[in-house]
Amino acid sequence: MGTDRRDAAAFEAFYKDVRSRLLLQTWALTGDLGAAHKAVQDALVIAWHHWRKVRRLPSDAAREGYVRPIAWAHALRRHSVPRLHRDKAVDEESRATLDALARLPLGERKVLLLAHLTTLSPEEIAREAGITPVRAEQDLKTATSSFSLYRGVLPSDVLSHFEPLAAAVETTRWPRPTILTRAGAARRRTHTLVGAVVAVAAFAGSGFAVTAANGDRPSLGSLSLRHGSGGGTAGDARTPYPLTAATLLDPSQVAGGLGGSWTTTLTSDDDAGAAPLPCQRGTLADAHPRAALVRTFAGAKKSITAGQTTLASATAAAAAAAYTKTLSWYGGCSDPQVQLLSTEQLSGVGDQAALLLLRNWADPQRTIAVGVARSGVLTTTVAGTLPVGKPVGKSDQPVIAGTTGLLGDAVQQLCRLPGAGTCTGTAAATPAPPPASGEHPELLNESDLPPVDGVTQPWVGTAPAPATTNVAATRCDQTSFTEPGITAAMTRSFVIPTATGLAPQFGLTETVGGFATAKAASSFVDDVRGKLAGCEKNDLGSHVTQLSTSSAGGRDMTAWRVRVETSQTSSVVYLMAIVRNGSAVGQVGFVPSGSVTMADAAFTALADRAADRLGYLK
Repeated sequence: MGTDRRDAAAFEAFYKDVRSRLLLQTWALTGDLGAAHKAVQDALVIAWHHWRKVRRLPSDAAREGYVRPIAWAHALRRHSVPRLHRDKAVDEESRATLDALARLPLGERKVLLLAHLTTLSPEEIAREAGITPVRAEQDLKTATSSFSLYRGVLPSDVLSHFEPLAAAVETTRWPRPTILTRAGAARRRTHTLVGAVVAVAAFAGSGFAVTAANGDRPSLGSLSLRHGSGGGTAGDARTPYPLTAATLLDPSQVAGGLGGSWTTTLTSDDDAGAAPLPCQRGTLADAHPRAALVRTFAGAKKSITAGQTTLASATAAAAAAAYTKTLSWYGGCSDPQVQLLSTEQLSGVGDQAALLLLRNWADPQRTIAVGVARSGVLTTTVAGTLPVGKPVGKSDQPVIAGTTGLLGDAVQQLCRLPGAGTCTGTAAATPAPPPASGEHPELLNESDLPPVDGVTQPWVGTAPAPATTNVAATRCDQTSFTEPGITAAMTRSFVIPTATGLAPQFGLTETVGGFATAKAASSFVDDVRGKLAGCEKNDLGSHVTQLSTSSAGGRDMTAWRVRVETSQTSSVVYLMAIVRNGSAVGQVGFVPSGSVTMADAAFTALADRAADRLGYLK
């Protein structure tokens, strides 16, 4: 039996085993049997879509735990009635149980259901609920007490009151497993832009992957019928927000911006499935949008793709937060071998807008141009992935200009909607720092690092840690970030763990810290510069070559190549830079491994990026 057939057989067994339990849990959560049934089906489609990952989970319980949050998130989004739905076909006992559950806060309701309808341990319940074990225990006690009161039963009898619900779901008719696997396969084919997906939520597409001739995929509900919780400038949250497929870019507009011929591959309110654009960590930058739409396009070749996502938030403030979160995905792109090259702030496009240029160094190399904009309550992202021109970088400007134009078109089509803000005028770009990302945006991350010669595997960074030592220093300077007057000193290192044949010392390290004043930080940089200038004289085994230096606008940067003789026949080469941005300083050190090295210009550019990120040091 081939691998595909074994996978299909394993999925079929899993599907038949978990579907009734998941339906019971999801129905109990929402009180809406129809929404729960659709949500579980769509979550299982996602499971098949990612079966290669799901099947490697250690147990069926773990696989069920993968699917359940997707089903719950999808059901909660689709369930838009202000109170839990009353199904006339539900018996009185079950209705009383659902009504009692409806009166519990959502967080307490989740904990109660996880405790009574799964085999999860207390620690696992807390992890799935996203709270501490102590909080989970407290919520369970409160929820059990409240449910018992509302239902008029003893706390010890809570579980028995789910039995009528369990009996009802056993009579539910389910589609054949092959229908779900075909839907998952179709979904996998359409998601040609997906990189390393790190977060997956609920699938809100059709469940049976029906695609019209123009590429539009109908969802389980209308593409514009997604609701949030609360009003705001987008209008009454109880009414559908008019975000429709007609408000999105079309293939002719993509062709006008990026050239070539394009076709639509997907149009969906699948805002909770796998991310359709590069670097996105899930498509929901706003966890509670009024509406959301996704559209993807394919060019003449498989590697040529484009896409757009649009969110309508409840308020302009929520949209501004979604805009910032979207930028953070690109400021810390987790797709392997993708490097953020530049960031520009755009004026004349909505209320806020930015253009980011990235490079995917995997073969075949591709340029990724991304535009993000906000207009009032609306946030939209457009992205194009195109082959790299020859020589590398020469074709970037047309891609940037084309993507800027597409972003302007996207905003112009949205700015007539309720709650929209500024439309599109004359776009103008100015260089901007890379977007903040992660808990320590003052430090470099994997998306900042260029590739090294002879290695195709991706960089992997260690977790940021207090800088008790400074591995970035050389023997010439022996710089310490534990000196009096330096605050918020942090460090992290980067290696390529999947590459073979590299020297043990290979890698890159950055250490940063802050001073009370820019003058003190500048003096610190001058001290390091002085030590490097005198190193060959003071240490006869060291050879120092300055690669670049600059001082302007409250910033300093100097980079060197340092070769240190460790014996009469061997030596170690370092690339090292000292940087300053205002009162913050940083040191970057890279140790090559033979011919596996970084070009001088690439290291100097990385040092400049480190100085950019120092602006986030608090």
